[in-house]
Amino acid sequence: MTTAVLVHGSSAAVRRRAVPMALAVLLVLTAIAYPLTSGAGRDAVSWTIVVLGAGLSVTHAGLSRGARVGAGLALLVVLAAVSFEALGLATGFPYGRYTYSDALGPTLLGVPFLVPLAWLMIAWPSWVLADRLTRPVRSGRRTAVRIGVAAAVFAAWDVVLDPQLVQAGYWTWSDPSPGLPGIPTVPLTNLAGWLLAGVVVMVLLDRMVTRTSVAAAPRIGDAAPLLAIAWMTLGGALAHAGWLGLPGSAAWGAGLAVPVLGTLLVQHRAGLSAR
Repeated sequence: MTTAVLVHGSSAAVRRRAVPMALAVLLVLTAIAYPLTSGAGRDAVSWTIVVLGAGLSVTHAGLSRGARVGAGLALLVVLAAVSFEALGLATGFPYGRYTYSDALGPTLLGVPFLVPLAWLMIAWPSWVLADRLTRPVRSGRRTAVRIGVAAAVFAAWDVVLDPQLVQAGYWTWSDPSPGLPGIPTVPLTNLAGWLLAGVVVMVLLDRMVTRTSVAAAPRIGDAAPLLAIAWMTLGGALAHAGWLGLPGSAAWGAGLAVPVLGTLLVQHRAGLSAR
C-alpha cells in the first residue's frame, strides 16, 4: 500500500511539472515561428505567444504555490496593466504618448485585451527569476532587493520586446526620441514608465505571494518560467539580429542577459560545492 501511494504521488508530481513545461516548450516553438511569418500569420503567432505565456504564468504560479496565488496573480496583473495602460493612453504618463493599432483587436478602456495577457506573460517569470537571483541576500534585505530586481527584469524584458512590436505596427510613439542607443523607435520615457509600473506590480505581487502561498504546495521547480524568459530575451535577441533587422535591441537583450546568466552560473556552482 505504501509503495502504491508513493508511486501515485510521484506520478502526480511528474504530471504537475509537465503542464507548465509543455506550455513553455510550445511558447518557444511558437516564438521561433515569429520571424518566419508575416502579415496575418505573424499576428496569429503574436497572439499565440502571449496566450501561451499568460497561461504558463498562471498555471505555474497555481501549481507551485497554490491556487490562490495563481488566481491572485491573474487578477492583480490584469488590473494593474489596464490601469497603467489606460492612464498612459489618456495622459501620456508614465510612458510617453503612444497609440495602439487596430491589429490587436478588442479593447477595454482603449487597452487591447492582448496587453494585460502580455503583462502576465512577463510579470511572473520576472518575479521567479528575481526570487532565484536574490536567494543569497540576507533575510532582512531580501524582500526589498527581490522587488527591485524583479522590477528591473520586468522593464528589461520590454527593452527587447517593444522595438519588435513597434516594427510589427502594433503601436506607435508620438515622439520616440531620445531613446536608448541603437533603439530609435522607442523613447526613454517608456523605459522609465516600465520601471515605475514594475515596482508597483512587484510590490503587490511579492506581498500577495508571501501572504497566500500554501506552505504544503508542491514545489514543482521553476524551470518552465525560466525557460520562457530565457528564450524570449536571448532567442528574441537572436531573431532581432538575424531576421528582423533590429541590431540595437539585439545587442541590448544579449548585454542585459549576460550578468543574469553569470549570476545563475555562480549560484549553481556554489550549490554543487555545498553538497
